[in-house]
This record gives sequence, structure tokens and C-alpha cells, in this order.
Amino acid sequence: MTLLDSILSANRKFTHPGAFPPLPKSPQKQLAIFTCMDTRLVDFLEPAMGIRRGEAKVIKNAGNTVIDSNGGVIRSLVAAIFLLGVEEVFVIGHRDCGMGTVDAEDLRARMVERGIDPQAIDSLEPGLPQWLGAFQCPEKNVEQVVSLIRNSPLIPKDVPIHGLLFCPDNGYLMELVRGYAQGEDSTGHNAGERIVSGAADITG
Repeated sequence: MTLLDSILSANRKFTHPGAFPPLPKSPQKQLAIFTCMDTRLVDFLEPAMGIRRGEAKVIKNAGNTVIDSNGGVIRSLVAAIFLLGVEEVFVIGHRDCGMGTVDAEDLRARMVERGIDPQAIDSLEPGLPQWLGAFQCPEKNVEQVVSLIRNSPLIPKDVPIHGLLFCPDNGYLMELVRGYAQGEDSTGHNAGERIVSGAADITG
């Protein structure tokens, strides 16, 4: 059985009429999450945040990086904010991210071996590792992405942009950037009263 066939078979066992009540398109908690596509976050990050199906918009790419200031991430956030009622954005990186250990030369060799035209690779701007979104420090990457989103002329200034770091081993969330203005959250309470959920130790 092919992988596609096994997935379709599982789907037929999963679905049946009336099992899943319809949900609205807009996120019930009015938040958007921009995070990494790492498989360790699947069915783990959202529960660690106390978020269930239908409560948040989730945007993912390799390394939760923003390469184009008007590209897909910003486009998705504009849609989430202006069309779907998102009021806060959470940029969430994670420890042990693969984008922090990219070997550009090895990657290039693998691509060429699989038939990718070397000229297509060399034409990438400003270069393969930068185009891919490789970075050295996940904390700095989150902070840079928060800054890029916050300073985008397409994102309204009244939308808090938070930055957090997730541990894929124990589910702990560490706050890096608090997006609320003047120390207050969206309800007007002191931001210090808010608690970031997770386990006891981010080091795992």
C-alpha cells in the first residue's frame, strides 16, 4: 500500500456524518500563531498553549522565518487580521530547530544530486542559506521576526506581536517579546499578571 493509499484508508475510518460539528472560519480566541513546520510541534504546541481546534489561525514554514517583508507570512497575517478577526499574533520558535544547523554546501550538493539546476540555486537572492531562512540563534530569529512583523506597514499598530520560544521535549513556552503596549494586555490588565503555560524547565 502506498503512503497516499494508507492516508486515504485512515481518512475513511476517521470520517462519518455528524462526527464533527461545523466550526466558524474565524478563530474563537482571535489569535494567530506563526511557528515552525517541525513535526515535533504537531498536536503538541497548541495543547501546550491551551488551544483547541477552531480557536487559532496557525501559519507555519521552515524555521518560522520571514524572508520577504511582503511575502506569504505577512499576506497570511493580513488576511487573519482584516478578514478573520485576529487581534494578537504569537511568533513561536523552538529549541533544536533544524534551520539553526543548515550546511549550505551540503544542501546545495543534495539539490544538484536530485536534478536541481545549479544555476537556479545560484540565482537565489541573497543566497541559498539566506533564502532558506537559516539562522544561528532561535531566540534572535524570533526577536527579528517579531520586529519585521511589528514594523510592517501592512500590520496595524494596535495588534500585539509576541515572541516565544517552545521546547519540543517538554512543552515549555518561554516569553521573549511581550507585545502589549505600555505594560498592559489587551484587556487593560497589568501584563505581569499573565502566565505563560508549560512545564517546569525549558531545558528538558
